[in-house]
Amino acid sequence: MVNQCPPVAQLKKKLNSRNLMKKLLVVTGILFIAIQFIRPSHNKKEQVLSDDISKALMVPDSIQSILKNSCYDCHSNNTRYPWYSNIQPVYWFMNNDIKKGKKELNFDEFGSYSSRRQLSKLNGIENAITEEIMPLSSYLLMHNTARLSTNEKTMLIKWAQQSEDSLSASE
Repeated sequence: MVNQCPPVAQLKKKLNSRNLMKKLLVVTGILFIAIQFIRPSHNKKEQVLSDDISKALMVPDSIQSILKNSCYDCHSNNTRYPWYSNIQPVYWFMNNDIKKGKKELNFDEFGSYSSRRQLSKLNGIENAITEEIMPLSSYLLMHNTARLSTNEKTMLIKWAQQSEDSLSASE
């Protein structure tokens, strides 16, 4: 015989379940509001630094424009933050990607790299574009204008190769 709860017991069980759900929603809401006050500093420095890639290499305006549009948000000291970055934990995820990007390559600090490292980074730019690793697909979801056209890819690769040749010749 199946053990059936009397109607009163079933009602209490439903009420307890609903109360638990309400409590969980309230706690989640309070936590969501609380984390809005935990804000890491922004990656924003407006001025062009002396170690900027444009000071270390010949960077035509067309290339600089592509880099700023598609690369600088994660690979410089000046990120353009979208509106949704004001919502935590979104900013925390963005900040983590920015830190990783700057650690790998920072265009604002390119001039401080050794010649060998500069050559390596230029080669890395070529590979990342050729293999379509950069810009990140997760970044492109919300920044469609950062998507590189075939022409832009060709221009960047050619520029990186020419810059490598120029650096190699000056060593």
